[in-house]
Amino acid sequence: MNSTTHFGFTEVDEAEKARKVAQVFDSVASRYDLMNDLMSAGMHRLWKKFTLHVAAVRPGEHVLDLASGSGDLASGFARATGPGGRVVMTDINHAMLSRGRDRLLDRGQILPTVQCDAEALPFADNSFHCVSVAFGLRNMTHKEKALTEMYRVLKPGGRALILEFSRVWAPLQPLYDAYSFRLIPQIGRWVAQDEASYQYLAESIRMHPDQDTLGDMMKVAQFDAVNWFNLSAGVVALHRGYKW
Repeated sequence: MNSTTHFGFTEVDEAEKARKVAQVFDSVASRYDLMNDLMSAGMHRLWKKFTLHVAAVRPGEHVLDLASGSGDLASGFARATGPGGRVVMTDINHAMLSRGRDRLLDRGQILPTVQCDAEALPFADNSFHCVSVAFGLRNMTHKEKALTEMYRVLKPGGRALILEFSRVWAPLQPLYDAYSFRLIPQIGRWVAQDEASYQYLAESIRMHPDQDTLGDMMKVAQFDAVNWFNLSAGVVALHRGYKW
């Protein structure tokens, strides 16, 4: 019997989820940045800036950015590591990775890019000082595998940063639900001509582990000193863990 998982609120075969997620990001790639600004009122830029601050990447370090998308974190990491460092952009989706690579090229930043699955990374053990993923973990079929891979490729003393939508402060939940399920799909329809993809993205947030659960999953994956920061009343959380 085939194993099933969730695609938004729908149960699908595990093998089917990757294909469906790929279709979503193939569809939204060209309007991804504009939609991020509209949906978050520009807040995603502040969330990523905070992630870069917490990561505290130093000159000369090696950084792996998973699900790089438009390359915002990778660009910031590259500025921090300097010419002696190395920042690798990865994404499972070719359209998103190509868009991120081209955006950084337009800024004069040339970074290695690798299309790969975060659940089976093509990098050696103990390769990176920092591994990051922003708004990508919730789309992965086997999150526990991705976390284990993040731990594996980190150098001892390295840290992982996971920026992801999470569980909002309870009093705000009704308003947040109305915004997520009524307005966001409509914005997707008006701006990206793709209501269904943004309906999935709203649903995927609700299916993602909350702050405590994701923290526990990181501990199971052997991360130490796991903690997290709630941003925008828990709309987003930044988790951090170390490999000692």
